[in-house]
Amino acid sequence: MYAKINSLGLIGLNAFSVDVEIETSKGTPAFDIIGLADTVVKESRERIRSALRASSIGFPLSKVIINLAPADTKKSGSVHDLAIFVALLTVAGICGGDISGSAFIGEVSLNGDIRPLNGVLPMVLLAKTEGYEQVFVPAENAYEASVVEGIRVYGVSNTAELIAYFYGEKTITPEPPYKVKAAGFFDALDFADVKGQQKAKRALEYAAAGGHNVLMVGAPGSGKSMLAKRINGILPAMTFEESIETTKIHSISGQINKNSPLVTVRPFRSPHHTISTSGLAGGGSVPSPGEISLAHNGLLFLDELAEFARPTLELLRQPLEDRQVTISRAAGSFTYPCSFMLIGAMNPCPCGYYGHPTRKCICGQKAVSSYLSKISGPMLDRFDLHVEVAPVEFDDLSSGKKEEASAVIRERVQAAREIQYKRFSGTGISCNARITPDIIAEVCPLTDSAKDILKKVFESMGLSARAYDRILKVSRTIADMNGSELIEKRHIAEAVQYRSLDRKYWGQK
Repeated sequence: MYAKINSLGLIGLNAFSVDVEIETSKGTPAFDIIGLADTVVKESRERIRSALRASSIGFPLSKVIINLAPADTKKSGSVHDLAIFVALLTVAGICGGDISGSAFIGEVSLNGDIRPLNGVLPMVLLAKTEGYEQVFVPAENAYEASVVEGIRVYGVSNTAELIAYFYGEKTITPEPPYKVKAAGFFDALDFADVKGQQKAKRALEYAAAGGHNVLMVGAPGSGKSMLAKRINGILPAMTFEESIETTKIHSISGQINKNSPLVTVRPFRSPHHTISTSGLAGGGSVPSPGEISLAHNGLLFLDELAEFARPTLELLRQPLEDRQVTISRAAGSFTYPCSFMLIGAMNPCPCGYYGHPTRKCICGQKAVSSYLSKISGPMLDRFDLHVEVAPVEFDDLSSGKKEEASAVIRERVQAAREIQYKRFSGTGISCNARITPDIIAEVCPLTDSAKDILKKVFESMGLSARAYDRILKVSRTIADMNGSELIEKRHIAEAVQYRSLDRKYWGQK
């Protein structure tokens, strides 16, 4: 007897359809799984045998062959357990209805419980694309799967429940479609708590509005980390498409919030400086997303930037340009998106007081140079804004003046981002930091005076082509914040101010 059950698999972030074919024939009783299945898939034989016994169903006394097609694509994990179980029910005559429009994914335990999986969202999205009418998933994954519109999602707790459903003895109610909730910032830290630092706040507001990378340099206790941890509260709201992209990555990493399956607040990732290259970019025999991918559509904060290993920082260079990272292993190449804002914070020297207005630096010049050289020129060039965070004055700390709240700043940031959404509609570009070279002249029109000052700055400072582009992009954001279609002289002048620290500390051009 022959039957075919629909299932789904996952390679990296990409889901693919799997046909679970079963054939039973006369011969010595056996149970074989073929189709380039890994060890975990082959071990499903024992899990399913035990689950059948727990459901009071005898295993077929015949030769059973399971083929996972396409046979040339590697199958891994326990995702196909449920489909194999349903295939055995079909040949046993228990599942006699038409299930050609259904897909089954889930891990079956020894006692028949159906355990949750990582990566359910991308698989259900593919099921909808493939035209399936319904999908059966573990009950704990049903809420996450309900994010996908246009397909019925059935959450199943155990095999006994599924068998009762096939016998018509029990009804399984489809999971109600998930209703997108407004992003909440109640837990976000507020800029109102930060005294002074008006210049740094202004720079971070520009960064949030245009999606720009920022490097903050300052003495210990000046508030660098405090500022960075509050940027997430002023970032613009995520679009639905961004939420889906981000949720897919968190889904395959097993980091979905059970109470809120759709990521609606931009991620904030802050790895420790001891993180490895694999932890940052992603790794493993079948690479899982690293911190830069988990920060997709959000923010990656690297505190104590100069303490990170040099190779770890250098691997960021290509992802910052390409907005994706490709990891090659024996199992194949895996590409994950990683479009994020990079915020770096560091001291200017080992003791932290090089260039401090009142405290003396105890480091020698060689120690200072060695410390700063941990940040290479190409890496430094990828920061759009360089901000010196000065020590907070006593008058600011003791002042009873109420500082501007994050909610107020976020309104201005959102307004500027709406201008960018309209400008880049249909281009695939989401913000000014992502402007491509082919359209930069078109979307960054300069007044004559702005062009003159930019020319003088370029020649006197010896800017690189990348630095020139980044000044234009920051100027575009400043102009948007001021409601100006043309980039004026004052916009260029302010943007240039955020390109001075590399000359002060690194002596670079």
